[in-house]
Amino acid sequence: MPSSVLGQARFSSPGMAPNTCCCSPAAVQRRLPILAWLPNYSLQWLKMDFIAGLSVGLTVVPQALAYAEVAGLPPQYGLYSAFMGCFVYFFLGTSRDVTLGPTAIMSLLVSFYTFHEPAYAVLLAFLSGCIQLVMGVLHLDSQAGCVTHPFLAVVSAPQSHPSHPSQLTHALILWDWVELGPARCPLLAGQGSCWTSFPAPSLKASPLLPLSPSALDRSRTCWDCRTSPGSSSCKCTTPSSGSGRPARSALVVSFAALVAYSFEVTGYQPFILTGETAEGLPPVRTPPFSMTTANGTISFTEMVQDMGAGLAVVPLMGLLESIAVAKAFASQNNYRINANQELLAIGLTNVLGSLVSSYPVTGSFGRTAVNAQSGVCTPAGGLVTGVLVLLSLDYLTSLFYYIPKSALAAVIIMAVAPLFDTKIFGTLWRVKRLDLLPLCVTFLLSFWEMQYGILAGALVSLLMLLHSAARPETKVSEGPVLVLQPASGLHFPAVEALQEEILSRALEVSPPRCLVLECTHVCSIDYTVVLGLGELLEDFHRQGVALAFVGLQVPVLRVLLSADLKGFQYFSTLEEAEKYLRQEPGTQPYNTREDSTPEHKIALLQA
Repeated sequence: MPSSVLGQARFSSPGMAPNTCCCSPAAVQRRLPILAWLPNYSLQWLKMDFIAGLSVGLTVVPQALAYAEVAGLPPQYGLYSAFMGCFVYFFLGTSRDVTLGPTAIMSLLVSFYTFHEPAYAVLLAFLSGCIQLVMGVLHLDSQAGCVTHPFLAVVSAPQSHPSHPSQLTHALILWDWVELGPARCPLLAGQGSCWTSFPAPSLKASPLLPLSPSALDRSRTCWDCRTSPGSSSCKCTTPSSGSGRPARSALVVSFAALVAYSFEVTGYQPFILTGETAEGLPPVRTPPFSMTTANGTISFTEMVQDMGAGLAVVPLMGLLESIAVAKAFASQNNYRINANQELLAIGLTNVLGSLVSSYPVTGSFGRTAVNAQSGVCTPAGGLVTGVLVLLSLDYLTSLFYYIPKSALAAVIIMAVAPLFDTKIFGTLWRVKRLDLLPLCVTFLLSFWEMQYGILAGALVSLLMLLHSAARPETKVSEGPVLVLQPASGLHFPAVEALQEEILSRALEVSPPRCLVLECTHVCSIDYTVVLGLGELLEDFHRQGVALAFVGLQVPVLRVLLSADLKGFQYFSTLEEAEKYLRQEPGTQPYNTREDSTPEHKIALLQA
């Protein structure tokens, strides 16, 4: 099966299929995308998925430990959060590339809203998942379009900046300078630099790809040239040569742990170590709806109040980040995703993850790039990643003790630094400078507090959208009859501006002029617009001139007829309206309030 056909069968059908019964095979396939690609699964795909899943697994284990440190939680909670998404997405995911798990931005938000308390973090995951599931059921994924691309592009910028205060406070302090004086570190006494005492991967050795079009192009695999699974005509049936890069993150952490252990044996330890990590798999239990402390019991209501705005910020960021990465890689690799299904998948991941002590997760830009570069063919690659994380929890936790936090900090830096696309500033300056506003607001305020930057960027994006809706462009044609044509739809924010425009051009001049409102581009109106148009009709009537409507689409005409506005009259063409308003004989409007109810009006109201 050609890759393009498979992509359509797997990923475009959920959002494009016609309405069918909820129990029909097509509807079940939309909710369980695995049913679309599993019947065509092949040994060739299994090989590719295994390699990709192993590569992502080698990346996510050290990253999960590091992100737990960023979140202010014990290291095992990073691993607890890294495997549930792999299994849920296997059944519900609509992108072959996306991997769900802990990310830098979600870890920063968890750190702020949960006060470094695991109970709060797990409860936040459960509540965030419930909110995302409700959003998915109500098909609110489209609300993500209310924020601009510059806002989404800069969301990863603050977390990737090595001098971000939150990172410096948590994981990116590479050395304990208070404890490491010349007495404890001879290198500080003139024998060299402490920075050379631990392995730090160079930028060229990054296991991740920048999230830019060129990088995503490089991440494309042999999938694009494969004509059918395992076909002999395929010219590249192995992952790209860069698929070995993800192992470098694990190798760096392993080597750093070996160096730290060698210091431990000699009785001198210059590193700050990860320390004890709880052994074994996490217990399956309900999220903590209350918490007992030395000062008493904190109720569920109090915990919710403590988390406050986090219950809105965390689910929203999970939605934005996951759908953004899914759409980016789907566009580059020529397939379609169902954004609403992605929202359901991440919501269910957070709900089920809270049963195994996970904190909120979302789609990972970096690990998704690793997955794509490694040649993944289906979401089945996540099974290998999930199993590898579980094996690490069961057998390797005792070895995590010697991992220096500086090495984990290096892993975080290399994971998020390439995600910041500096070229977007120049691009926006050339294309549309106004779009630099949400980008700069988000970026700068995130250095104060991450959540303030996110909220401010989303607010600026929304205000830009409302401003364009409240001030629609209008085209005015002068002549014997004034013609005004709105260039876009009419909704309640635009009523006042439209009234001011019409009054200033038609009624506040001497003598008052008739006006034709050309509504070809208006596809819908709301009740506030109807009231505004009714007020205009009354104003025109008092001045002894007429206001006529032309080019009304059926939904708009139906609303206006239902409102039964006094003096409302409309024409099919502009010529007819101008002829009537110039008082030429032979032309009459289709409707006035004094008319008896015509047959076409009855038909429209009954439609």
